[in-house]
Amino acid sequence: MATALVIENDPTDDPRRLGEWLTEAGLTLRVLRPYAGDDLPADLDGYAALVVLGGERQPYPQPDGTPGAPWFPALEGLLRKAVRHRVPTLGICLGGQLLATAHAGEVVRSPSGPEVGPCVVGKRDAAETDPLFRYVPLIPDVIQWHVDEITELPRGATLLAASTRYPHQAFRLGDRAWGFQFHIECDTAMIATWATDSRLLARLGYDPDVVVAACDAVMADIEEVWQPFAARFAALALGELDDDRTPRPTLPLLGH
Repeated sequence: MATALVIENDPTDDPRRLGEWLTEAGLTLRVLRPYAGDDLPADLDGYAALVVLGGERQPYPQPDGTPGAPWFPALEGLLRKAVRHRVPTLGICLGGQLLATAHAGEVVRSPSGPEVGPCVVGKRDAAETDPLFRYVPLIPDVIQWHVDEITELPRGATLLAASTRYPHQAFRLGDRAWGFQFHIECDTAMIATWATDSRLLARLGYDPDVVVAACDAVMADIEEVWQPFAARFAALALGELDDDRTPRPTLPLLGH
């Protein structure tokens, strides 16, 4: 079976529902946890796709010049190789930010402040010709949980989704790499873990129980949109999308 390499940057943000959707669609996952000592490969030989997940670390250098995590330079190198060699790639939140910084985009502490909880984003016109995003509804539900923001996309990137305060919510780089500012992988248990003793929620004055309940209320809507997206991403990795960027009739578009 084709294998997707999944980079887990934080123990609280694992593949969860996204991993289930990808395996249901035919991919095998190899999950590496560099925070726990796993070494990143030098290249993506033998992998059909790359998925980079989120986490609390910053994708930009720290005040002393060190990277946000010791493995980020190697991970950015993998992301550049993925785009160069047209390996289907998906970056989620921090993963999307690293996809941007790896290609000379800019990420900073958001001047608009944190974004937390269930939200919607709006598709841009370019999404209508995107091989995966064209099937996403005009205003899809997502989960937000970030304090940093992509303020400048890499040169040549295509903006696919935006919101009023955070204009770079989703983008494509090349023809097979997608970066999201938001989360699609979470289940309610993951959100509850994030909310427990959250300094961010305390700073914002948000009640953790209310945030978790609000996220739980949109989980079915998120699955309805993003499970089929994950299936199409897997189909691209498996070579099951036609050249005209439409799914073959045999592709199971999973949803409810």
